Amino acid sequence: MEISLIVLVVIVLGFLIAGVRILPEYERGVVFRLGRAIGVKGPGVILLIPLVDRMVRISLRTVVLDIPPQDVITKDNVSMKVNAVNYFRVVDPLKAVIEVENYLYATGQLAQTTLRAVLGQVELDQLLSDREAINVRLQEILDTHTEPWGIKVSQVELKDVDLPKDMQSSIARQAQAERDRRAKVIMAQAEESAAQALINAANKLRENPIAVQLRFMQTLTEISSSQSNTTIVPLPIPVDLISSLLGAAKKKTD
Repeated sequence: MEISLIVLVVIVLGFLIAGVRILPEYERGVVFRLGRAIGVKGPGVILLIPLVDRMVRISLRTVVLDIPPQDVITKDNVSMKVNAVNYFRVVDPLKAVIEVENYLYATGQLAQTTLRAVLGQVELDQLLSDREAINVRLQEILDTHTEPWGIKVSQVELKDVDLPKDMQSSIARQAQAERDRRAKVIMAQAEESAAQALINAANKLRENPIAVQLRFMQTLTEISSSQSNTTIVPLPIPVDLISSLLGAAKKKTD
């Protein structure tokens, strides 16, 4: 009798231990009783009825899903390989178990097809210069399609764009031509500014003839201070300058 009681106690304890589950803070358990979902449990200690209840663990942490390189043809018929990374997490564990067979695989396949579809609608220049807008568009489309599965797509980022070598050379030439164009524009603007400055200086000198004479004398001084022994004075010398010099000499004689 005592042996039977001990065996019964052991069996009961075994059933109780078999029905105990402990879930960490980042996990939830979807419990099925005789095949019917009865709810989401956790975190902490979960008590199940052995042979009756079955629990599926679902992690609520953000999943980083690497999207392998995809063959993409852009709107302007440029072939390339593009890969990306998808950040998502489960927000409704019950839907993630019931609505889709394998939410990780399903989300990965959906991300690949969406990446090819979206990039096929943009041109190469937009793909290279406006990645942020493309990332937002990918995130919105994926989030809309995964919402019935209880999945929240928080971010999608394009990683590498592998262009053919001939296309890389073409883009390099285009970039060099753009840099040359900007350099020429800057030089033209500088020439225009210098010409305008000369015009302003000429207008001021024309308004004040004495300034012209002083500038002429300053030029003679600069020429005479050079190492050359021969100084050539351009002629004709302004009449006003000669008159001024003669007037000064006459005053000294008087």
